[in-house]
Parts: sequence; structure tokens; C-alpha cells
Amino acid sequence: MGTLAVGIVLGARTFAQQGLFLFGGALADRWGARQSMIAGCLVRVAGFLLLAWASDFPLFLLGAVVTGIGGALFAPAMQSLVASVAERRFAEKGGRQDDPAHCAAARKNHGSTLFSLLVVCGEVGTVVGPLLATLLLKTGFDTALLVGAGVFAVMAAVFLCFLPRSHRDAPKTAGRKTASSPALGLWSCLREKQFVRFAAFYSVNLLATNQLYFGMPVELERSGAGASALAVVFAYASVLTITLQWPIARLMRKAGPDVALPLGFALQSLGFASMAALAVIPPPSGLPMLPALLLVTGLALGNMCVMPMAMGLVMEFAAGRPTGAYYGLLATAGGLAVVFGNAALAPLYELAYRPSITAFPPWLLLSLFAATTATFIRRFVPNSAPRDRHTFVPLRGRRPRRVRT
Repeated sequence: MGTLAVGIVLGARTFAQQGLFLFGGALADRWGARQSMIAGCLVRVAGFLLLAWASDFPLFLLGAVVTGIGGALFAPAMQSLVASVAERRFAEKGGRQDDPAHCAAARKNHGSTLFSLLVVCGEVGTVVGPLLATLLLKTGFDTALLVGAGVFAVMAAVFLCFLPRSHRDAPKTAGRKTASSPALGLWSCLREKQFVRFAAFYSVNLLATNQLYFGMPVELERSGAGASALAVVFAYASVLTITLQWPIARLMRKAGPDVALPLGFALQSLGFASMAALAVIPPPSGLPMLPALLLVTGLALGNMCVMPMAMGLVMEFAAGRPTGAYYGLLATAGGLAVVFGNAALAPLYELAYRPSITAFPPWLLLSLFAATTATFIRRFVPNSAPRDRHTFVPLRGRRPRRVRT
């Protein structure tokens, strides 16, 4: 295929997955996580088989889109399942129901812990997957597709045999609504203005990490490291995540979302700022990958701070309602940020292939995006801080007032 055809296939596949996450999450709320995860695996099997069967471009494009739809069914259901498991673990450990603030903090900690483990496992897959694919592609493209279909068929069988039949029980959280609040329907997340705003700001995280695929090749050409260095960059990012995600998540749980989220986006902003500063000068002699490694370090550390914490916060935003649509909206917002953000960055990257004054604008723009999010995202975090009798409660933009509870 030509470059344009490859771009169309990759773009359509990504849009099909990210754009349908909200729809997939809503289906997970209606069907239950188990059924939705099994359906997602089977749809992806069908997509791989369609790719193997395709003899022309339209059919190949359809197969790629079907694989994306499978991901849209699977991922929000999996995240909702993790949230349900965190809630169940909290209940089994005898969560204190008489202290709503303590309950909310404990639930967020359990959720953050499990999502941290999910990130680590995902990074292991990120390392192993391409290595396995490289070996399979040497035996033929159809072989790689059939093995991929087999992997997802096995996953569907495992979920069918080992997952409990129903995970439609919504986690009860001590958020802005009580656990007895009535459900507002599958699309209740769209009526939650605070969560929609949170999702809009959090979407910068996916836009930032997506630059490893979109902007990093530009930087490696600018520095003279070459496209072959991209594998080193990905391996470095994976090693960082696998080794540091767990201890960083533990520190962020102690610090809380008001610290973890701004800190994470500030680290990403610093990574892009360092890239902007170094893009205008020739790369260091003997170490052309230094700017890229600084950028990857900032992006990886930032994502490790914000991702598990944000996933855990969704349970509190849901406030006792099914969480699938909430996770779906979070992912869809990120997908839209990538589509529109990359469209704006593309013409700027065209001028960033050589060390010059024109090379810093895309990196500076990304740094400003992350810095803006670091400044404002804490305003949309659910407020579950304990409020004792005669406690001063600070309000943004006003003097503290005394509240009797």
C-alpha cells in the first residue's frame, strides 16, 4: 500500500476504536462486563479473519475498522470490571460505611492499585507483542493474522469459563451523590458537567503519549538518530513503566489526586518544554537521542502519575452508577483530542525536521496544553475531603467560610 492508504487504514481503525468507546462502555453497562468482553474478543477475531481474507483495499479497510470496534467493546468493559473488583475488595476488607470521606479515599486507593497493575501488564504486552509480531511476519502476513485471531479466541474462551456471569452491579462510591442515588440511564455521564470537563482536560494525557508515535519519528530524523532508534525509545518507555509504575502509584495514592494529577501533567509539560528548547540547536555530539530520551522520561513519568489515579476517580464520579459509559467517555475524549490535536500539529511538524527556530512550535504548543491541564484539572476532581463539625471549608475564589455539618 502507498503512504496515503496506510494512513487511511490506521486513522480509520483508531477512530473506530476511540470514537466508539462511549458506545462500548454503555453496552458494557447494559450487558455486563463479561458479555461485552467476550463479544469484543469475538468481533476482533472476525476482524483479523476479514483482514486475512481481504483481496482488495475496501475489504482490508473494513477488516481494520472491525478490529477497532472489537477494542471499543472490550476496553471499557475491562476497566469497568477492574472498578467492580476494586469495590468488592474494599467491601471484603470491611470498608467503613459510617465515614463517607474514608470510604471514598479507600475506594480510590483500591482502584488506583488495580489500574497500576493493569498498566504494568499492558506495558509487558507492549514489549512482547511487537517482538512476537516481528517473528510471525517473517512467516507471512496471513500467519500473523491467524495467530492474532487465535489469541483473542482463547481470551474469549477464558472469559467465558472463568469470569462470573454478571458484573452489572454498580460500584457504590462516596462521591457527590449518595450510593442510593437513582441511576440516570446509560448516558448519565454526559449530563455530569464536572466529569465531562474532567475528561476534556484529561484527554491531553492521551494526546501527549500519542506523540511517541506521531512526533517522535520527526525528532529522531531531526537529531540524526534515524527511524531505527524508535525501537530503543519504545523499549526505554516500557522499562520505565514496568519498573517505576508500582512505586510511583503508591506515592501518588498517598499524595491524593489534587497533587498527583497536576504533578503528572507538569512532568509532561516539562518533557515537551525540554524538547522545544533542544529542537532549535544541533543534537549533542555522541548522544543524538538525548532530547528524545528526556521527552520520553517526562511523558512516561507523567502518565504513571495520572493514569491510575484518573481511572480510580471514575468510580467516585459514577457515584453508584454503572461505570462502563464513564470509562468510555474518558477514552473517547482522548481519541478526539488525538484527532484534532494531531491535525493541528501536523503542519508544525513539517517544519521540525531540521534544527532551527521553526522546529520548536509543535513541542511548545504541546507543553502549553499540558501546563494548562496541570493548572486547571484539580478544579474538576470530586471533593471528598472529610468535613468535621465546625470545619473551615475553603472555596475557590472566596474567603473560607464556616460550615456546620
